[in-house]
Amino acid sequence: MSTGVPSSSTPQKATLLLDTKCTLGECATWCASTDRFYWTDIEGARLWRYDPLDGTNSSWPMPERLASFALCADPRFVLLGLASQLAFFNLTTGEIRPVVDVEPGLHTRVNDGRCDRQGRFVFGTKDDTSPAQPIGGFYRLNRDLSLERLPLPSPAIANSIAFSPDGATMYYCDSLAFEIRACDYHADGVISNDRLFLRLPDQSVEPDGSTVDSDGGLWNAQWGGHRVVRYGPDGLETERVEVPTAHTSCVALGGPQLDTLYITSARADLDAAALAADTHAGGVFVAMQGRHGLPEPVFQGAPA
Repeated sequence: MSTGVPSSSTPQKATLLLDTKCTLGECATWCASTDRFYWTDIEGARLWRYDPLDGTNSSWPMPERLASFALCADPRFVLLGLASQLAFFNLTTGEIRPVVDVEPGLHTRVNDGRCDRQGRFVFGTKDDTSPAQPIGGFYRLNRDLSLERLPLPSPAIANSIAFSPDGATMYYCDSLAFEIRACDYHADGVISNDRLFLRLPDQSVEPDGSTVDSDGGLWNAQWGGHRVVRYGPDGLETERVEVPTAHTSCVALGGPQLDTLYITSARADLDAAALAADTHAGGVFVAMQGRHGLPEPVFQGAPA
């Protein structure tokens, strides 16, 4: 376990790529098969896509807040983590096919989610009231579209879901606990050895979305910290990237060589004075890396 002590190396600096002014940008995802970058504006209820080849953006409105999503083995579809349910979305026709409701009857919504190395969608929920309480859960949508709750502590705000290159370690967090946890994650779905991975020393900053590089380093966007931090498999900080906006929210390694760090951000929780100073809040930022990512796993299930 680490306390996240900063490394001595000089931080890199990210630059603005897209001034999209998302209210709550999240779920940074690079599609290696099409060389496109996807993300969501949760509060804007919209899925976004950026094509670096021609510099164009596309977006699709959603019927409710879109917290997270996964690319699918069938490239026509995206698996949506909507506020109240999981559903398939046809990128061509706009058709939405519901899969399953999530935590009906609770004042929670779907939050962070990623596919594991076996192509199953793992996600968590958050308390949708204020102040948030640890009443949510972590779940896995299997390839046969069955939903199971994972034996992990109930979060107030589930975040930082990511998997080691070999898939044998799952990372996750409750943002309000100011720590990231790890557990052994077996190919058959069994979870064991839940443990503390690192604790953030500055509790004015919350751990948010994460990704893992090919060397097993965990890149974590830190809400309120103007930064993304990389931690080695031992939990020690190795690198950090300074971002010219306060609320960095999620990260992905993309580009043709998977060496471009894409960073989403948010305008939420910034008052008028803060927004006047933080003019590009809600934009997408990039930083070139010496590290390389891994192709994002796709959901292997299919619409019924």
